[in-house]
Amino acid sequence: MDMKGIAVSSGIAQGKAILFEPFDNSLDYRLLPLSSIPSEKAKATRAINKLCRQLKSSLSSLEPGSANYQLVEADLLLLEDTELTSQISSSINTLQLSAGAAVQRVFFHQASEMEALDDPYLSRRAQDVLCLSKRLIGTINGAGGERLQQLQEDSILLAEDLTPAEFALLPQAYIKGIVLKTGGITSHTAILARAAGIPALLSCDFDIANIQNGTQLFLDGYQGRLYVEPNQQQFSTLQQQLAEDQLRRGALERYRDVPCTTVDGHSLKLMANVGNLNDIARLPQSGADGIGLFRTEFMLMDAVAMPDEKEQFNLYCEALQLLAGQCLTIRTLDVGADKEFSCINPQSAEENPALGVRGLRYTLHHKDVLHTQLRAVLRAAAFGNVRLMFPMVSQPEELDELFTEIEICRQQLLLEQKAFAEPEYGIVVETPAAVINLKAMLPRLSFISIGTNDLAQYTLAADRGNPQLTANYPAFCPAVLQLISQTLHTAKAVGVTTSLCGELASDPCIAPLLMGMGFDELSANAAAIAEIKAAICQGRFSDFKQLADNALQCQRISELETLLSGCQI
Repeated sequence: MDMKGIAVSSGIAQGKAILFEPFDNSLDYRLLPLSSIPSEKAKATRAINKLCRQLKSSLSSLEPGSANYQLVEADLLLLEDTELTSQISSSINTLQLSAGAAVQRVFFHQASEMEALDDPYLSRRAQDVLCLSKRLIGTINGAGGERLQQLQEDSILLAEDLTPAEFALLPQAYIKGIVLKTGGITSHTAILARAAGIPALLSCDFDIANIQNGTQLFLDGYQGRLYVEPNQQQFSTLQQQLAEDQLRRGALERYRDVPCTTVDGHSLKLMANVGNLNDIARLPQSGADGIGLFRTEFMLMDAVAMPDEKEQFNLYCEALQLLAGQCLTIRTLDVGADKEFSCINPQSAEENPALGVRGLRYTLHHKDVLHTQLRAVLRAAAFGNVRLMFPMVSQPEELDELFTEIEICRQQLLLEQKAFAEPEYGIVVETPAAVINLKAMLPRLSFISIGTNDLAQYTLAADRGNPQLTANYPAFCPAVLQLISQTLHTAKAVGVTTSLCGELASDPCIAPLLMGMGFDELSANAAAIAEIKAAICQGRFSDFKQLADNALQCQRISELETLLSGCQI
């Protein structure tokens, strides 16, 4: 049988079903009865030994000396440290803590000591230690992740939903496709799947098929279909499609290191959207011209506490070192609404979080958080090519308040005699108000980047995470295109650099149209860059401009779909 879902990351995938078991990181802080101490110590020991076996198994499948090998090896060495295991045992024994609470206490202390060191590597390693503690607590609780960690064959993951933290722990070498019951085209899982190049299907009710672990599956990320134990004819057709897809992806490799230039000599700067240092380290494989969007809120995923100035400074400096002179565009923390993190004190309940305290509104309400990030970015700018942009800016008064805070941070760094430099400043244009008020804000800005995910949401009054609305309220529609065009004309009239960092930029059929509209640069998922380059390098700018002109004349979504129906990418 087969079923339909929303295709959010293209490609064909084949593999056996694996049902996701969420990690259970809950903690019991109650005081242990003395009689329970021996069994609790034994529980901790069993979990440590079990996780050590899993890590050793992972090492055997990794190339010695590789970055992933070194990270796993470092985790294993920490778990095998007799002093650390002795501290866990002592915490259970003397403080009467549960095994999970003892692990959290000891690992948090270890991470805090690392963060206090001047060594940037060890400072960054602190986050890995905290992440390892969560995995160990999950192992103690006896749920989640074990089957995933033992994967040795190509698989398609089935889950209700995936958090960014859970996605980060997936063994991506064996996860060939992802199918979720929830989510839409611009959900966080969709964005992460596209960035990793994993075909994905969301809003797919696979329960009706009663799929068990090991069931043979095919995922068609082009047509949005999941095939469960396909018959012989379907299997042969899908196998052929898979082979053709792999050949097509291989052919795109030749575009990786060539300039993004049309046949008639027009160039476009093609940047990448990233969420962590691993994404940046893999950037040379994509052929991107730099980072057009660094989602800094992703550094909060596994953080027990808000990263301090030193930790953020080290993070940005490591990113600059990896980029080797290319541009790093940092977006300040975009938290609130659908982005909640355990290291941030929960806000009071809002009736409509998407229209509440999020993005720059949040950081202006939490000046300590804003100042920490501003100081770290200003200091990092002394060591490389840095741009800084701010999310959810709708009116010039917000910029006035923001630049007052920037000046405060400048003066603090001068008094402290700490080296810093001035980055270029920009905003993410993602509300209709920002489009209308843009002319008043441009004198303070060097660049703008249009965030089409939220711009579409706020323009169409349609929750981007609601699968019931995704099909009828797409970002690629006449209303949003008109706002994009208005934004472009306003910015170009005063010579401000224009970029687009929303998911539209990652569509190889739409990217040429965006180039034809006049963008200076696009920032896309790294996995899509080769396809975008192929589309642009094989075409003419004059044709792209005509395509854009025709698109702006369209009054219906169906007309736009017809216009792009001939796309061969």
